[in-house]
Amino acid sequence: MAATRPKMQIEPAFQRIRAIAGPHTIADSTNVKLVWETKYYPTFFFPVDDVALDLMVGTDEVDHSPRKGDAQLYDLTIGDGVRTAAARVYHESPVEDLVGYVALRWGAMDTWYEEDEEMFVHARDPYTRIDILQSSRNIRVEIDGVTVADSNMPRVLLETRLPRRFYLPQTDVRMDLLTPSDLHTECPYKGIASYWNVTIDGTVHENVVWGYPFPTLESATIAGYVAFWDEKLDVYVDGVLQGKPKTVFS
Repeated sequence: MAATRPKMQIEPAFQRIRAIAGPHTIADSTNVKLVWETKYYPTFFFPVDDVALDLMVGTDEVDHSPRKGDAQLYDLTIGDGVRTAAARVYHESPVEDLVGYVALRWGAMDTWYEEDEEMFVHARDPYTRIDILQSSRNIRVEIDGVTVADSNMPRVLLETRLPRRFYLPQTDVRMDLLTPSDLHTECPYKGIASYWNVTIDGTVHENVVWGYPFPTLESATIAGYVAFWDEKLDVYVDGVLQGKPKTVFS
């Protein structure tokens, strides 16, 4: 007997969602659905009437999903460039809630807004939580036997499904050993991160320190603080060397 597939998680989004490409508003809706196509975060699905499909060209290609069925793919032309598979349109679907809905490819859009707040990377999961707690525990970070940070004023950032991170005031960090990196990453919950390399006795440890100079409102209290890769460095909490967490960053 074949295993029964778990029901797809679909919930209403109660905020206004907009997607912009070039000079055009491609989607603008207050009737968006959150659809968990992956367990890590949802995808926005817009009612077809709230999407500017007249700016796109329907193709003969389909995106097939065993659970969602076949979606027709639409290409979007902005200027001289074609953004292929910019939209998946579900004219029919075994999942009734998806019929007449459109999913836009995140990277095919230039800017996304949740109400008037810009979003980064992907839709935010309403079940992902950020807690930032002030602590008085001593945090010391060593690289190649050299103490590069020592603080009694860490802020502990707890994020759903991720290991804790200790964010330390820059005044408690050997910033003279750090040089800015060209790397920047984006997080939908924290903002845009800047990275630093650490040089110890001529050895450069690349991108092992990061911080959010202008974090999102929910993560505002880590502004001016930096964190270290626990997976790669020696981190002591109240004098006790911590184990290195096993994550995708290890």
